[in-house]
Amino acid sequence: MDSVRALPCWQGRFTVEPLAGGLSNANFLVADEAGRHVVRLGCDYPFHHVDRSRELMTARAAHAAGFAPAVEYAEPGIMVSRFIGARTFAAGDVRADPVRIARLVRGFHEEMPRHVSGAGFMFWVFHVIRDYARTLEAGVSRKAADLPRYLALGEELERAQPPMPIVFGHNDLLPANFLDDGSRLWLIDFEYAGFSTAMFDLAGIASNAGMTSEETGALLAAYLGHAPDAAFLRAHAAMQCASLLREAMWSMVSELYLDAPGADYVAYTEENLTRLAAALDRYRSRYGTELP
Repeated sequence: MDSVRALPCWQGRFTVEPLAGGLSNANFLVADEAGRHVVRLGCDYPFHHVDRSRELMTARAAHAAGFAPAVEYAEPGIMVSRFIGARTFAAGDVRADPVRIARLVRGFHEEMPRHVSGAGFMFWVFHVIRDYARTLEAGVSRKAADLPRYLALGEELERAQPPMPIVFGHNDLLPANFLDDGSRLWLIDFEYAGFSTAMFDLAGIASNAGMTSEETGALLAAYLGHAPDAAFLRAHAAMQCASLLREAMWSMVSELYLDAPGADYVAYTEENLTRLAAALDRYRSRYGTELP
């Protein structure tokens, strides 16, 4: 908190209080004579492919494109954004409003390439899974014996993906990264944003919010502009499993290298493995393991 107090951007008297949540970053709410601001502290995490300079560029681009609050100040490892009086979504909020969520995310995918700059960053979840496996093996993870099974699963799910256009994805669409100010939705947290296909964001929305098949159908129809066909639904179901596998492996890597206050990475790993097992059972019960 001392580093937040020492920032030169505050005007007049100010107060600082920590914001709850976050598994890898520290966040604070600062109120000064100019208003309220959110401070985000976080260093580069090469083991998670997180580069803070790229995150800062993306946050600024997202504001320019109309999706995120303004960045007011930045220095290495610190980003200060304008506070917006908005409600943070929970899973139920995402499930209740799939059409508005889909339209927001489609707009993000289409508009962001006009605003991002610098070297392009590609987020392909199956590369992430393979790279996490290397990191976990090198770090002698408690899950090291399971890595061949995770890699084989990743390859199975990758084979189920169809060719799709490249978009600029958020790639971390947890419910809490959607904000509602009463008149519009906002997006926050761009650590993993980069060029990808739309499928990972669409799968992440559904799996992270625990959507039913009906809610997922509404999400996909609103995004695509028509009802998804059977092949798209299969690929989406496979990508939901990949999203959960990546989240579980993210947590396994975090067990080795992160220590955020209040975060229980072991419990989060096991939670995501349980959710993955259920999603994979649904996927294989419906589609099997062989592609048509």
